[in-house]
Amino acid sequence: MSSRTDTLRDLEHEVTVMVRRIRRVIGVRARAVHESLQPASYLILSHVIEHGPVRASSIVEVFDIDKGAISRQVAHLVDLGLIDCTPDPDDGRARLLTVSDEGARRMRDVGDQRRKLLEERLGEWSDKELEGFVRALGRYNSALNDL
Repeated sequence: MSSRTDTLRDLEHEVTVMVRRIRRVIGVRARAVHESLQPASYLILSHVIEHGPVRASSIVEVFDIDKGAISRQVAHLVDLGLIDCTPDPDDGRARLLTVSDEGARRMRDVGDQRRKLLEERLGEWSDKELEGFVRALGRYNSALNDL
């Protein structure tokens, strides 16, 4: 039986492997949404879908990225037709970002393809194992939420 320290070291290793895989998958998914879509823009698009309509300033806070970088990514998403930018009714100087119909369709298609792949790769996992993993991963993420 390994010590807790060894187990935590193993956890760090497995999380590192997962992070590398996630970075690769984000790039693949970004290109599947649009051949010109960068991984950072893909993450912003995902955030807008999940939390929109949002102001670009809220994206700056969530991602802790320079306002200029966010502005460039948002402009790129608008140019690709994946998000729409409209005046904020509460502040005419600000703009609200929402996913466009085309952006929603493309993201939905890519998500469907990814879930199909996950089903194929995790097909041997029982529903109970999969549900347990999802709960454990959620608990892990919650415990580290403020880091």
